[in-house]
Amino acid sequence: MADETIPPTTTDAGIRVQSDEHSLTVGRDGPIVLNDHYLLEQMANFNRERIPERQPHAKGSGAFGHFEVTNDVSRYTKAKVFQPGAKVGALARFSTVAGERGSPDTWRDPRGFAVKFYTEDGNFDMVGNNTPIFFIRDPMKFQHFIRSQKRRADNGLRDHDMQWDFWTLSPESAHQVTYLMGDRGVPKTWREMNGYSSHTYSLINASGEKFWVKFHFKTDLGDGNAYLSQAEADEMAGKDGDFHRRDLFDAIARGDHPSWTLYWQVMPFEDAKTYRINPFDLTKVWPHSDYPLIEVGKLTLDRNPTDFHTEIEQAAFEPSNMVPGIGLSPDKMLLARGFAYADAHRARLGVNYRQIPVNKPQCPVFSYSKDGAGRTENVSDPVYAPNSYGGPAAQPDLSGEAGLWYADGEMVRSAYTPREDDDDVSQPRALIRDVMDDAARERLVTNIVGHLCDGVSEKILRRAFDYWKAIDADTGERVEKGVRAKLGGKSEAPGMASAEAIAEQEPAE
Repeated sequence: MADETIPPTTTDAGIRVQSDEHSLTVGRDGPIVLNDHYLLEQMANFNRERIPERQPHAKGSGAFGHFEVTNDVSRYTKAKVFQPGAKVGALARFSTVAGERGSPDTWRDPRGFAVKFYTEDGNFDMVGNNTPIFFIRDPMKFQHFIRSQKRRADNGLRDHDMQWDFWTLSPESAHQVTYLMGDRGVPKTWREMNGYSSHTYSLINASGEKFWVKFHFKTDLGDGNAYLSQAEADEMAGKDGDFHRRDLFDAIARGDHPSWTLYWQVMPFEDAKTYRINPFDLTKVWPHSDYPLIEVGKLTLDRNPTDFHTEIEQAAFEPSNMVPGIGLSPDKMLLARGFAYADAHRARLGVNYRQIPVNKPQCPVFSYSKDGAGRTENVSDPVYAPNSYGGPAAQPDLSGEAGLWYADGEMVRSAYTPREDDDDVSQPRALIRDVMDDAARERLVTNIVGHLCDGVSEKILRRAFDYWKAIDADTGERVEKGVRAKLGGKSEAPGMASAEAIAEQEPAE
């Protein structure tokens, strides 16, 4: 007799099945028949249950929770999610950038830090990293950058020679590479790392005043600099390739809920026109002495996914998801990501990916989108605009969200106009000299030396030495000495570029 406390197995159509173990055959020992529809369903679904992995940020995990405002920042934005006392549901996902879906969590790599806020005005997505800057500032280089960090075409292996070739030919990468080769290159756990928007966004308040803003999620577990040494990371990659994923899941399961305090750096709108560095350059930070941190609220994760595929693997974060009161900026990388992320989700998950429950807004949706693979929400006439039959209408009172900044000029392909203090080495140099202590500088050099001694060709090595000498002469000398000692004391070949030449490699105007 069936156990009434155990639900019956069914097909995906809800029809009860006779067996989870035995196929339908002609006699006990005969062939399987084609009309065993349940067997066919099981095999066909299995063959199709893997979806394409993300291009960057393929390996990761996340959890659900809530965000609650703890300070009054209404003078900067009318966004309801950031009004005093507001509390909304949230999803956070953490990831490595270059690794594939099955790669170790403890590879040296930036970490993605993405948050989806489920607000009454729709989803707001903050898609950032565990560093406040990035390798490049123009989206034309992004595809090339990612390919240089992934695998070769011939042998399918990751290649440090490709990585350093791209970095040393892209001087703007210096700031992020310094972070990457330092302690933050391998965070101890996701729970103990900070997250940043990196990009500059815009804010609009109820009076129509505009501001520029950077988001900083500061972990409530320490100072955000907890790390694994390279030796510890290598050991952990062999012992538990899912170490970071396991740590987050287990912590939440035992009631140890991680949290981050959100801070903003806010820049008055007019300041951006004359600030000494380009405030929209993704390779730069705003000094806190100029724009101090302002507390906003707290993000807490307290619920693990129950279905990793539907709730995490199919989660789609996109910088184009913004709510009234928050907007983009002239940051070229951000503007490009506004298209690229949504397009990647259409390719990976299907055009109706926003109907997947984890991506579905928790507010009414009145859209003219229609049909397409994967659609589960019914549409009703009229399916066009303008119309005379009561269909949804655009809201003119939101027109102020457009026209956030003024721009004119000829259409050109060119770098940002340089500002007084715009260069590629001052900020990473300050990171080494003023932020790192002696022990951190020693780890930086050791990490760089180890990375450079792993398959980097002589011509790229020479350029890498000058790359580091341009950032910080002492660091560069120590890197070169360490690499030469480890590789058997090879001498520099003649004709290499000087450190000064590398430092002056600003994009042509």
